[in-house]
Amino acid sequence: MAQDFILAGVMGWPIAQSRSPILHNYWIEKYKLNGRYVPLAVKPENLGDAIRGLRALGFRGCNLTMPHKQMAMTMVDRVTDTAKRVGAVNCIVVEPDGKMWGTNNDGNGWYLSLLEVAPSWKPSNGPVAILGAGGAARGLLVTLIENGAKEIRLINRTFEKAEKLAKDIDPSIVKPIAWDKRADVIGDVALLTNTTDQGFIGKPALDISLDRLPKQALVSDLIYTPPETAFLAAARARGNVTVNGLGMLLHQARPAFEAWFGVMPEITPDLRAAIMATFK
Repeated sequence: MAQDFILAGVMGWPIAQSRSPILHNYWIEKYKLNGRYVPLAVKPENLGDAIRGLRALGFRGCNLTMPHKQMAMTMVDRVTDTAKRVGAVNCIVVEPDGKMWGTNNDGNGWYLSLLEVAPSWKPSNGPVAILGAGGAARGLLVTLIENGAKEIRLINRTFEKAEKLAKDIDPSIVKPIAWDKRADVIGDVALLTNTTDQGFIGKPALDISLDRLPKQALVSDLIYTPPETAFLAAARARGNVTVNGLGMLLHQARPAFEAWFGVMPEITPDLRAAIMATFK
């Protein structure tokens, strides 16, 4: 009997910038599977209809990207403990009986991408500063705390949002910081991470002075389109080790692919080259 055709995809608004289809379809072809992974442009007001439609259209599941990760959590039958702690999902799996569950692989994917570049780095090395307080930041906060972070400075344009997120996650570790203090509170950090969309293609560059940032601090940006934001370029130019969002994309994708297609895929140089070729 022919192998069932498996459909999966990624929902976002916008979605054309996502490299997830290239990544998953590369693996589908590599492992000779019968399926396809497609981009799904879904406006926020249509998210409920789109998620319910996964069952009707025969999808095995989907990823969620901006701006859907938090809202999607309320639209599935159950969520994993990790997703509950994060308060957002980035992956939905449709079971054979039609029930849907959600999880969040973002934080662990990001953490693995840091260790890939800086194997000796630990969240307990020193204070961490995170720019932004949205769904992506939530995943990072949970992962950092689970891996030993003692102090996290959460810097956001809307202070009240950072304050609420700090209270939700762990106010003894996560300290909200006003946006106008962003350049003043990075003088002793071991990690500085951008989780905002500033620097993303079509968006203004992230506005932050790195003059006080220690040269030994690790600097990461969850953005990978473009592969190097102005923020990362400035950090690299002054000697900091930098990590873009591509590694996070790759590492968070592996458990999702396994849940849908039944194979735990490998991250190889050829795969990275295939994705990087799309930026040229």
